[in-house]
Amino acid sequence: MTSIDVLIVVRREHAPRYFQNLSAIKEFRVRLVTDPIEARTMVVERHVDVIVLDNSMDGAFELIQHFRKAKPSLLIVSVDEEADFAIPGFADDVTTNPFREDDLSRRIQRLMSDRRLETVRSDSMPPVREVAQKLRRATGEIGKLDAIIATCRDLSFDYAAIYRLETLEPLRIVLRTQDGLKPLHPAAPKEASAGDVIAQVAQTGQSRIIAQSDSINHAFVSRGRLGTAACVAIGSTNRYGVLLCGRERANSITAQDVLMLELLGAQLSAVITRA
Repeated sequence: MTSIDVLIVVRREHAPRYFQNLSAIKEFRVRLVTDPIEARTMVVERHVDVIVLDNSMDGAFELIQHFRKAKPSLLIVSVDEEADFAIPGFADDVTTNPFREDDLSRRIQRLMSDRRLETVRSDSMPPVREVAQKLRRATGEIGKLDAIIATCRDLSFDYAAIYRLETLEPLRIVLRTQDGLKPLHPAAPKEASAGDVIAQVAQTGQSRIIAQSDSINHAFVSRGRLGTAACVAIGSTNRYGVLLCGRERANSITAQDVLMLELLGAQLSAVITRA
């Protein structure tokens, strides 16, 4: 999983709480400053993906304007814990309750996921157009699922499967279709269990790459029948389910692969929602 460089800019009395919560996220590389001047210097001298800015900082509005001019590509999440409702303004997103249900970290991850998708979109356009055409031609739900699975196989995945989210409470996720490595088919779990990677991705919406040693896993990877696998949610607001793709060779799935799978999942979700 690609790391995210997060710069936290908060008042001194808030620093321990912000650092403790955000540094606990494995994906984040966190730096923290309490001085606006130091924040301006840090943005110039260090690589920063996302800035978390406390609106109660002196000159917070001017800081956002400065960051926008100094480095337009920066993603900015503002925090206004004194408001019941807030709008982002010149920031990319805003939260009023940053640590309730990991709201702040989820917003950061969503913004970065969107940015990464945009980064690969231009390289991905030819296959994406082909997938869109296949989905339009496909008949019925299973036909559309099989079109996505076939595309995953064309992307050199040795095995691919789609699980549909039936209910979140109680959690029920069922296998709808699969392809590749025929000996695996009879052994594929017909439903995800509460502790596996499919269930986690269905609940959180966060993509995962898994290896054999990971505690949250899939039976095919944990038992060595696949060397590695990627698991992505199909849809965000209207979540259809989960796409699982694996390769026999360990450590052979990259962040770029995951981005492509996320793009395919978004395409499929959009088509199914319209249907």
